[in-house]
Amino acid sequence: MPKQVARARNQYTDYLVKEPMELMEFLATKMPDASRTKLKSLLSKRIVYVDNVITTQYNFPLKTGMKVQISRDKGGHKEFSNRLLKIVYEDAYLIVVEKMPGLLSVNTERQKERTAATILTEYIRRSNRQGKAFVVHRLDRDTSGLMMFAKDERTQHTLRDNWQEIVFDRRYVAVVAGQMERNAGMVRSWLTDRKLYVYSSPTDDGGKESVTHFRTIKSNEKYSLVELVLETGRKNQIRVHMQDLGHPVVGDGRYGWEDINPLGRLALHAFKLCFYHPVTGEELHFETPYPGEFKNLFVKR
Repeated sequence: MPKQVARARNQYTDYLVKEPMELMEFLATKMPDASRTKLKSLLSKRIVYVDNVITTQYNFPLKTGMKVQISRDKGGHKEFSNRLLKIVYEDAYLIVVEKMPGLLSVNTERQKERTAATILTEYIRRSNRQGKAFVVHRLDRDTSGLMMFAKDERTQHTLRDNWQEIVFDRRYVAVVAGQMERNAGMVRSWLTDRKLYVYSSPTDDGGKESVTHFRTIKSNEKYSLVELVLETGRKNQIRVHMQDLGHPVVGDGRYGWEDINPLGRLALHAFKLCFYHPVTGEELHFETPYPGEFKNLFVKR
């Protein structure tokens, strides 16, 4: 084992950060003959690491004591590969992933199995034995799409405590049953979580106020493709609100009709996530295409 570590060290050029500055400025001081274009290409090739994490953000704020590494192997670290999870973005503070349907975000008291959190923790511990993926928010097991994990407790608390201010655009796309009567609108209700089922009330009955905005993209005689924007992020909110409208999400056996399941999955996907970085304040925008299988339901055959 020690020999493997020694070999790994030889694959990198290591630099210690002695005073705070942005990553690009730091690289320029260490490689004065390299052009700005050359330095940016090192970042885009994902071969620059800050404290063992691939970092592509040119204005990433370095702190005294951090370690910057440039890989001599242009392939960089062994890429993360998992059929149920794809890393979209990673830095020293957080990871944004695209989760596939069927994968739990985190374990529950009743369910102990591999989850997005445990898979990411294993990945993080390749380079940091004490590392861990900290849960910030969740997606239902059968919902696919973008979600974010923190890499330390401070970042986790910052994100959780300031979620409404930090996350400024979060959107989903769903296939729902039937033709929507309106092209756009809003659902407001008060949701009460009874563990196995979330109940909705049109008036304040002590539940949590919940607001979902919807926009119909296309429809046919069987289904509607709908884009949804969350003003609040309650458990099962979209699924319950679509049930309230009389157009449950396709494939939803809990809040819909089990027999309407042409895709063999819940037709709900978190396709957009935009937020201010909890440490740097930078605006970050992430978007995935609508799932092809959703759009295929609207192709005339």
